[in-house]
Amino acid sequence: MGYKLPEKFVTTVVGSYPYFPEALKAFQLRKQGKKNFEYERLVREAIKKTIRDYISAGVDLISDGEQRREDMAVFFAEELRGFEVSGYVRIFDNVYYRKPVIVDKIEWNHEIIVKDWKYAAKLSQGRPVKVTLTGPYTMYSWSIDKYYGNIRKAVFDLAEALSHEIRILIKEGAEYIQIDEPALSTKPKKEDVILAREALEIMLGRLHNVKRILHICFGKIERLFPEILDFPIDQLDLELKNSKYILLGLLKEFSFDKELGFGVIDVHNERVEDIEEILEDIRLGLEIVPPEKIFVKPDCGLKRLKREIALAKLKNMVKAAVEAREKLA
Repeated sequence: MGYKLPEKFVTTVVGSYPYFPEALKAFQLRKQGKKNFEYERLVREAIKKTIRDYISAGVDLISDGEQRREDMAVFFAEELRGFEVSGYVRIFDNVYYRKPVIVDKIEWNHEIIVKDWKYAAKLSQGRPVKVTLTGPYTMYSWSIDKYYGNIRKAVFDLAEALSHEIRILIKEGAEYIQIDEPALSTKPKKEDVILAREALEIMLGRLHNVKRILHICFGKIERLFPEILDFPIDQLDLELKNSKYILLGLLKEFSFDKELGFGVIDVHNERVEDIEEILEDIRLGLEIVPPEKIFVKPDCGLKRLKREIALAKLKNMVKAAVEAREKLA
């Protein structure tokens, strides 16, 4: 079954979706070491329900909802060789997370998310399914390093490991590859920005006939300019709504001309944006790039919202994009 993406104002998601009860049960089985038939059944059912919501909302370019991943860093750490996972560590106040711990050389030794992507693609009714991977810079930044003692070596090994997964996904038919680097905007050093670019070169630099996307959210994104303009990507996916579009002036200053993942939904606010509000926000994007290069989307993943709120936000987002094609394009 074919699905033709609109030529202008394509709607998409960043990656995660509110966890269905089946996903929550699967997380418990995973923690118990029971990655058995029931675990797989639960994950697949959660993915199926996610795809159903995306299609009912009318989203063009979808994801698997990351229903297998309770934590974007810990999940990949559990699947790559060279990691262990700590017990719960206090991050701030009364917030505790498990952290990846690097104890050996990081290597890829088996498929990680390929089956989830294939299953989502099977259910998507022809809609393209975006691959989302936690980037090597964020993986390292959110880990405890007990092996390398050298950020460059660790990040490059992470990039090489993840590139194995990317190559298999492309061979299976994936056409949209998104690397998530939320940690990058929290670091002020230019050498970190350069390191992230070099890691992306390892993963994406030689890829052809696929859309290469970098997602960055919150933090001090302005610190990444102008170096980020030379990253080996086709699309820069940004959080914009929550920060009241302050980055648009910077994009205009640097004559940004790549595709722009344009955040119009605040994922940290349960208020459902109305259609006219989203339409006016989309209009702001036209000051930077033409409608063919604007991908309308939430600021970030939706997993922290209630499902009914996330779905309502997506439905209004899609309706606003449809209106934009009629009124703004």
